[in-house]
Amino acid sequence: MKNNKNSLTSHLLELRSRLLTILSAVLICAILLSPFANYLYNLLALPLTNVLPQGSSMIAVDVASPFLAPFKLILLLSIVITFPVIIYNFWAFVSPGLYTNEKRFVAPILISSTLLFYLGILFAYFIVFPLIFNFFTSIAPEGIQIATDINSFLNFAIKIFFAFGLAFEVPIITFLTVMLGISTADSLSRKRPYIIVFAFILGMILTPPDVISQILLALPIWMLFEFGLMLAKLVSKNKGKSNTT
Repeated sequence: MKNNKNSLTSHLLELRSRLLTILSAVLICAILLSPFANYLYNLLALPLTNVLPQGSSMIAVDVASPFLAPFKLILLLSIVITFPVIIYNFWAFVSPGLYTNEKRFVAPILISSTLLFYLGILFAYFIVFPLIFNFFTSIAPEGIQIATDINSFLNFAIKIFFAFGLAFEVPIITFLTVMLGISTADSLSRKRPYIIVFAFILGMILTPPDVISQILLALPIWMLFEFGLMLAKLVSKNKGKSNTT
């Protein structure tokens, strides 16, 4: 009984140490980025400001928005930048309880999911933002001056980044679904029409109510599903050959 208590205490102490490491990394990153808060916000808003009509600009409706919006961006950006540190500490905490074959399986999944999340954010910034902002500004009624609030824009950008970051995890989810025996590659192939419909429904839920952003999210989900399915089929095929040998 005493050994169990000591083991539980040591796990809790390690968990606290890992959490403090993560919080320290995020805090240090936020402090280092703080002097560049306004520059980073302007960089984030560049896809919108580039397509605003001449004479239009972003505005701050609330009194504290000029301070709070860049500060919120810095905090979120610090979490995104230190995401590998968060993943590493999570991995270091759970890895002692895993078998050797599980460790070989989990580590590449964690690394690839992190890279795919970053890729989704970059896709949203460089591809999606210019297209949807150009669309939004082009359909504004005549005589309406476009002046976007900086806090509303930041919330919109976070929502898009989160949606595309999650969407780019689809290959990992598809691969794990097959590898863990939840479904088979052939079964998922037969359900492709339902998955395509689900991708467009998800695009409708996670993005603003316009057709362009919905399609821009739904199509990558579909393509990434196909990639994950192809990878799962390849691994399953190689595993079958290995078992036969």
